[in-house]
Parts: sequence; structure tokens; C-alpha cells
Amino acid sequence: MPDPVPSPDLLDELLSVALEAADLAGALLRDGRPADLGVAGTKSSPVDVVTEMDLASEQLVLELIGRRRPDDGYLGEEGADRPGRSGVRWVVDPLDGTVNYLYGLPSWGVSVAAELDGRAVVGVVAVPARGEVFHAVLGGGAHLDGRPIRTRPAAPWGQALVGTGFSYVQAVRVRQAEVLLGLMPEVRDIRRAGAAAVDLCDLAAGRLDGFYERGLQPWDRAAGLLIAAEAGALSGGRPGRPADGLLTVAAPPGVFEPLQARLEELGAWRD
Repeated sequence: MPDPVPSPDLLDELLSVALEAADLAGALLRDGRPADLGVAGTKSSPVDVVTEMDLASEQLVLELIGRRRPDDGYLGEEGADRPGRSGVRWVVDPLDGTVNYLYGLPSWGVSVAAELDGRAVVGVVAVPARGEVFHAVLGGGAHLDGRPIRTRPAAPWGQALVGTGFSYVQAVRVRQAEVLLGLMPEVRDIRRAGAAAVDLCDLAAGRLDGFYERGLQPWDRAAGLLIAAEAGALSGGRPGRPADGLLTVAAPPGVFEPLQARLEELGAWRD
């Protein structure tokens, strides 16, 4: 049975809320960053950090969505997880690229996605340090600062610029390095910017030819994958499977297929 088609009015409302949430959280993070910003806690390992600003951004977004759409569900990286009654769930990374933010690097953002019955229908990623806002609505294309964007035409495999990211868990990082050693000699180069949602938006804007990463959570990929897909990218995990916590792969047709196949050969999903 086909998925229900969201009404244009609902999509407009969800996009408006997502844009407002990403804008306010981005402004808070950009303008409110303390000079003495420090680590407030850790997540998966001692180097996977949370700052006080991650928590403040999550609280701001959670409260805003609660006011605008109180019947919706919510899943956020910093621990907020509430059921809803409307069929809409917000999936939010209030600060994607926390380590970049902590160190003063510009590749960080706020990722806000709205899912309807489990399918992403709206995605917004604000990148305040670059002055950019990406957004997409299911079936409506992808946009950067209001202008339509598309992925790059497929590059020959040997000329593909591929983005990726690494786990904060040491044993997983070792395996990822082995995969990287197998892949790097075959492509133009590899980029590791440190924020998956931003990487997926850069793919959508034609700044990368492909992207893959192991271990992404729903909040890492929900908005970015929709934006990339609406810009023309294919996405998935292992062959025949959707993107999941084992593996996320995204690229335009012609790059996606060899990238996914090579990652399968290299065992990018294995411990």
C-alpha cells in the first residue's frame, strides 16, 4: 500500500516550524557561544562530547515545537524522546558537529526533520558559521538559501570526491581506517568535515560526489538525507537495505552504485 501523500498545507506548516526552530537554535549557538565553552558530558566515549550549548539548543527547539505543534512526537540527540498523537515526529540534532563547535571550526549545524508516519517529509539544516540554510520538502526539491540545488553530474569513479566521518569509539575507528585505506587510492580524494548533516547538504549542493558513514543515528541523517535525495542523490545502506546505523551511503546515480558496492566489498559495516 503506497504511503499517504501529505497535504500541501501540512507540509507548509511543518517547513515553517522547522525553519523557525533551526534559525533560532542557530542564532543561539552562533551568538551565545561562551568564550570559555567547555565539555558538559560525554556520550559514546570520552572524546564524544556534549557541551552546555548542545543542551541549550535542544531545549529551545523542544520548547518551540511543543508550543507550535503540541501533539507531535520528538526525538533529539541529547536525550529528548516523547511520543506523539499526530503521526508527526520531529527528529532533531540540536548541534551537529559538536567537536567542531567546541574548537571554533565552522562545519557545524542544526538539523531539524519532520517525519510523517515514519517517513521524512521536511528537512532543514542551518549552518550558521557559513551563513547557509538548506531545506527540502518531499517532492519539492532541495534548496540552499531559497535557491534550488542539485547534485553534481556523476563523476568517473576515479575522480569522485567522497565525504565520510568516523566514530568516537576506538575499536570502530580502527576498522573505519582500514576501509579508508582500501577506498582512498581508488577515488580523487576523501573529505572528513566532522558533521554528517552538513556533509549530506554539501553533497546536495554539488560540493561532494558521494558520502558514506557508519554508525549514524536517525538525528544525524534524517534531514540531510531528505535534502540530498531531493537534490538528486540515491541513498541506502548495505545493498538492498535502507540507510541505518550500520551504514549510510548517498551519491548521485553513477557514483552511488560503485561506492555502495566497494564499501560492501571492504566490509565498511563490520566490526
